[in-house]
Amino acid sequence: MTPETPAGPVVDAATIFDILRWRALNQPEKRAYTFLVDGELAVAHLSYAELDRRARAIGARLQRLGAQGERVLLLFPPGLEYIAAFFGCLYAGAVAVPAYPPHPTRIDRTSFRLRVIARDARPLVALTTTSILALVETLYAQEADFQAMNWLATDQLTNEAAQRWQPPTTTRDTLAFLQYTSGSTAAPKGVMLTHRNLLANAAYINEAEKNISQRLGMFWLPPYHDLGLIGGILQPLYYGDTSLLMSPVSFLQQPIRWLRAIARYGATHSAAPNFAYDLCVRKIGPEQRATLDLSSWQIAYNGAEPIRAETLNRFVAAFGPCGFCASAFMPCYGLAEATLMVSSAPGATEPIETTIAADALEQRRVVAVAPDAPGARTLVSSGRTMLDTQVRIVQPDSATLCPPDTVGEIWVSGPTVAKGYWQRPRESEQTFRAHLADSGAGPFLRTGDLGFVQDGELFVTGRLKDLIIIGGRNIYPEDLERTAEQSHSLLRPSCCAAFSVEVDGEERVIIAQEVERRYRDADADEVRRAIRRAVMEQHDVRLYAVLLLRAGRIPKTSSGKIQRHACHDSYLAGTLDMVKE
Repeated sequence: MTPETPAGPVVDAATIFDILRWRALNQPEKRAYTFLVDGELAVAHLSYAELDRRARAIGARLQRLGAQGERVLLLFPPGLEYIAAFFGCLYAGAVAVPAYPPHPTRIDRTSFRLRVIARDARPLVALTTTSILALVETLYAQEADFQAMNWLATDQLTNEAAQRWQPPTTTRDTLAFLQYTSGSTAAPKGVMLTHRNLLANAAYINEAEKNISQRLGMFWLPPYHDLGLIGGILQPLYYGDTSLLMSPVSFLQQPIRWLRAIARYGATHSAAPNFAYDLCVRKIGPEQRATLDLSSWQIAYNGAEPIRAETLNRFVAAFGPCGFCASAFMPCYGLAEATLMVSSAPGATEPIETTIAADALEQRRVVAVAPDAPGARTLVSSGRTMLDTQVRIVQPDSATLCPPDTVGEIWVSGPTVAKGYWQRPRESEQTFRAHLADSGAGPFLRTGDLGFVQDGELFVTGRLKDLIIIGGRNIYPEDLERTAEQSHSLLRPSCCAAFSVEVDGEERVIIAQEVERRYRDADADEVRRAIRRAVMEQHDVRLYAVLLLRAGRIPKTSSGKIQRHACHDSYLAGTLDMVKE
């Protein structure tokens, strides 16, 4: 890269791979991605020229297999080989299908999702590594969906094939990849994302980050998840940044690795769901904090689940002395069906909060109260929409606009909204092509999320399908979960699920809650009483059952969302891994 070549979007790029081709020609030596192999100092790098060469080699091999327009399954651990394989699919004009690879210690959890994706996408080719291929051949030797694919270990593929690559016939409306949903409320579905969607979303995020001139991102989120793939891999390419990456396992094992990398390399922006900020507060002690300088951190995205005001406050209190500013927090809202981002707070401003009455919220009304009022609930704004994206708050049953100060379903329109779900025309019609009954306006994406708009700010209150209805009251499981996990010191935060089951013709509420590792079976009665008492006192809800689970047993999505429906189904099936008493 010459000193005169500035960072910034590539003007008039028609596809994502056009951007990489441009950067390989004009910024060949600039470092595109750095992967912290051990989450610390061991690093691997890819320049734009190296990534382009690797992508052409993989793309040429896929073209020889007739993969243009076909689905290609990607089974890789987080790392540079995964990135090269993803772009290799785009270079071949193929449809990438990122998925979690099977894991030897978590076969049941990873295999179910993988089987669903393989059966749904019907890939022609599967790209992976030699070690994962050996595991696949052992696990799925008798399964037709896996045997029907052509398997290719890219770590055995040299770059000589790059010379045989031919640019595919690809346009903005060509399908780029299938982003399978997390399955928090249903089986995973393949969201069809085009190059137009990806470019529009990249421009959208660029608008949110427009106040940062020199950017260096640091990301640990899974590259198979929308925030990890689009935010950590595609967005840096769009702007011409360098992206620092590490495995999610490296973060979860030692959360300080994330913040230490930000401090060591001077990263300007990063992203994580709400639970990760809480985990840092819990796991990083004063002595370790004293070694951190977080003053370079200008944007700290927080999304993918309800954003808790107390989480933001605790993080600022813990890491403010390290140079972290509250104004760096950028709460946002998004979902795979809208590529990634729907709304975002502006940079360099502290998050906006509003405090409302919880009992009114149960009736889907927004009533402002003082923060210290009984039953007050403080919500954090997920920001505003930008550019061509629009949000409407809609009565989900009548498909009519909600009046002001009313909670309804969040409907979204704009160029980032995906084409639909792969091979699911009826669900695509219902979800992606909704119209308002009173005006006929549309089409809109029905998100399934509940919220309201106040002074232009979007506040997300919960999931429509997760609502617990008891005695005519709309009870948000997030409220019960927050109360339960704070009721005793032996309970793990962000590891609680509230759901309901039908017993003798009535809905009954159940709490499933993880306990800390120092928990002993003799503590069971005391802990259960604390949960029941707190939920009864604060929400007037009598619990049918309190289930205590060992650490790491609550089902979660890759972004940290609690999978309440999975908890519900596991409870009914008797497969929840509860503590023994």
